[in-house]
Amino acid sequence: MVYEGARSITGPLLAGLGASALAVGLITGAGEAAALLLRLVSGPLADRTARYWGLTILGYGLTAVCVPLLALAPFLGGAGLAVAAVLIVAERIGKAIRSPAKSALLASAAGAVGRGRGFAVHKALDQVGAFAGPLLVAGIVAVAAGTVWPALASLAIPGAAAMLLLLWLRPRFPAPSHQDHKTKPAAGTLPRRFHWFAASAGLATGGLLTFGLISYHASQTGRLPIALVPVLYAAAMAAGAVSALASGHLYDRWGARVLYALPALAAATPALALSGGTGAIVAGTLLWGAATGVQDSTVKALVADLVPAPRRATAYGVFAAVQGAAALAGGALAGVLYEQSLTTLAAVFAGTQVLSAVLLTVTLRMR
Repeated sequence: MVYEGARSITGPLLAGLGASALAVGLITGAGEAAALLLRLVSGPLADRTARYWGLTILGYGLTAVCVPLLALAPFLGGAGLAVAAVLIVAERIGKAIRSPAKSALLASAAGAVGRGRGFAVHKALDQVGAFAGPLLVAGIVAVAAGTVWPALASLAIPGAAAMLLLLWLRPRFPAPSHQDHKTKPAAGTLPRRFHWFAASAGLATGGLLTFGLISYHASQTGRLPIALVPVLYAAAMAAGAVSALASGHLYDRWGARVLYALPALAAATPALALSGGTGAIVAGTLLWGAATGVQDSTVKALVADLVPAPRRATAYGVFAAVQGAAALAGGALAGVLYEQSLTTLAAVFAGTQVLSAVLLTVTLRMR
């Protein structure tokens, strides 16, 4: 609820603070890059110290603090844009700290029921909050006559509730210990297939638009009132929940070839989401949501299946770093191409997804 509620309004918030399309692309791209690249540090740290819970709680704490503070940005004058950019990136750093540890905990817990389904159920439950948060923001923005800051301030409430829930849960779900890691392989050794798959997923991430740019386009073209932008985001999150459940179920039955759905969904997104028609923008955003659902659930299941348990947090860190570099490049490229030609942007991003599918094929055919 907290960070997805904030992300649903990031584009209009930054635009109201004076950001250009390029600035929106750079800020949101840098945020996603920070959320991914810094896992190169937090992943190995989790495996080395076995402090999976401590890192998970610290990361969620950063999110719970930084998001409500965004409500102060409109009152800071010329410094508002800079402060908002720092808080947006800091919130993503919180995600970088918690994600490898959290994913390792989840991979361990989901092994008994099938990792495809385990990660899919996790993603679907995550999307419940991702659906509710934007709806809460939309309702408050509508009541406040288009003013954004009260909605951001209200997200302090679910943030506090989330932290209390984590503290309650920690003693009830033990983390893997060093005793579980007696067969730990040599540092730095990750399977070759993992690296090929990381490259494929990196291209898929780089060629996937950020919602910040989609919402910027929707609001700047006047196709959607600002109060409806979070509703559109909520609908995309619902699409992501459905796609996560479907792809996770099919992953356990059919295997990793179900992941070809990711580049297919991502390739079709720009032409629709950045068009001039309201219906096409909505359709493109739903495709974007479906793509992120697969990317944030079933993709992680394959990582867990490719890498030994004692190296999974490290693998998730490396995997995310590749995605982070791609996210930064893709965010900047999308911002530049948006200012020049939407047709070129759609063509370039579709070509990137074709390359992603080719590398996925190489991965699946390797022994």
